[in-house]
Amino acid sequence: MEVILANHAGFCFGVKRAVEGVYELIEQGKNIYTFGPIIHNEEVVKDLENRGVKVIDSVDELAMLKNETVVVRAHGIPKKIYKIMEDNSINCIDLTCPFVTRIHNIVSEAYEKGNNIIVIGDKDHPEVVGIMGAIDGEAHAVKDKNEISDLSLDKNIPVTIVSQTTFNINKFQELVEIIKNKGYNVNVVDTICNATKERQESAGEIASNVDVMLVIGSRTSSNTQKLFEICNSKCPHTYYIQTKDDLNFDFPKTASLVGITAGASTPNKIIEEVQNYVRINF
Repeated sequence: MEVILANHAGFCFGVKRAVEGVYELIEQGKNIYTFGPIIHNEEVVKDLENRGVKVIDSVDELAMLKNETVVVRAHGIPKKIYKIMEDNSINCIDLTCPFVTRIHNIVSEAYEKGNNIIVIGDKDHPEVVGIMGAIDGEAHAVKDKNEISDLSLDKNIPVTIVSQTTFNINKFQELVEIIKNKGYNVNVVDTICNATKERQESAGEIASNVDVMLVIGSRTSSNTQKLFEICNSKCPHTYYIQTKDDLNFDFPKTASLVGITAGASTPNKIIEEVQNYVRINF
C-alpha cells in the first residue's frame, strides 16, 4: 500500500512549545499543575500524568492552590484566571500560543475603542473561552449560520470580528459575509494561524487524490475535527483515528493509495506508527 503523508501534519509551533515547556519543568523537579489538559491528546496527557503532572479542571480547584506552579496551556485563559493565580501567589508559567495572545490583544484594544466583539468559533472551546475572557464585558461567539441569526447587536456600534485559530478557512469567510449582510459595520481580522491554513490546504489536496484518507487526532481536538470535515468532503473513504489501534477495519478492496494527515496535537511518534502499520498490514 502506497502511503502519502501531508507536508503539514502533527504538532504546530504553539503546541510543541507548550508540551516541551512542561517536560522541561518536569526535568527541573517542579511540582506541576496545568490549567486544563496541556493539549487535546490523551496519549500525551497520560504520559505527563505518569510523570506527576496534575490537571486542574475548574476555577474552584485552582482557587484552592497556594504557592504552586501552574502552567497555562497553548489555548490561553481568561484574564480573571490570571487574577486568581496572582491572589494565591501561584507561579504562573504562561505557555499560551503567541498567535492566541495576539487575538487577546486585538480583542482588548477593539473593546476599549467601544467596538462589539464577535469571535467565530465554538463558544465552549477553551481557546474561545480565553479570547472572550480577554475583556470585562460581553463578547459573542458564533460557529454557524444559526448562531449568527440569533445575533442582535446595535448597528451603530462597530463590530470587530476575529476567529479561533483553528477554524475552517472557507467556513470563516462564509460566516463573515453573512455577518456583513446583516448590516453591521465590521472590521475583520483573519486570526486563523498559518499552520492551520497550511494543514487544511495540504490535507484537502491529498484527500482529493487518494483512495483512503486517515485523519489522526483526539476526538476532543477542534482542529482535527475540521481536518476530518475537509477530507471527508473530498474523499468518501475518510477515517478519523486516534492511534494505530483504531485501524481495526478493512480498506476498500480497490484502494491502493492512502493519505494521512494529523491534528496539531498529534505527536510524530503516533503518526509514524500509523504510517508503518498501514504499509505493513494493508
